[in-house]
Amino acid sequence: MSRMTMTAAFAVMMAVMMAMANAQTPPTTPPSPPSKSTDAGSATRASISANHLLPEQIRATEMNGATVYDKDNQNLGDIKDIILDRGGRVAAVILNVGATLGMGGKYVAIGMNDLKVTTENNKPRFTVSMTKDELKSARAYDLSEKSGPTGTSTPPPSDRGR
Repeated sequence: MSRMTMTAAFAVMMAVMMAMANAQTPPTTPPSPPSKSTDAGSATRASISANHLLPEQIRATEMNGATVYDKDNQNLGDIKDIILDRGGRVAAVILNVGATLGMGGKYVAIGMNDLKVTTENNKPRFTVSMTKDELKSARAYDLSEKSGPTGTSTPPPSDRGR
């Protein structure tokens, strides 16, 4: 065979093999066993099945700073922060209530289930069934306080006076 024929045959074989390789579905691998964690109740990592926001989902950036209304459409305050637990679930939604021009309010924690989320002008609208007085009389939430171990690596002071 001539060199030209051999090269053409080789190129055809490579093209066919590449087409066959691309047509194959990737093999499914069994999920790896969960790694040991300090949290005994931790679940295995959930796979993400969507590459876009789903209709029942909401972005945290749309919540942060959003106004919260009562059932009578009265402005109660705004969402200050969203607290997540170690599992990634919303542990609390922190509202800034009772503020006038951004001053004098306090933070109150409510559950995500206490917020009713609707859509108005393609934006989420947040409503709670509580009144302004109920929220003002609720226990304040301290965003600056952390309880439990802080994880510092500073050694305790040594006792050199002995």
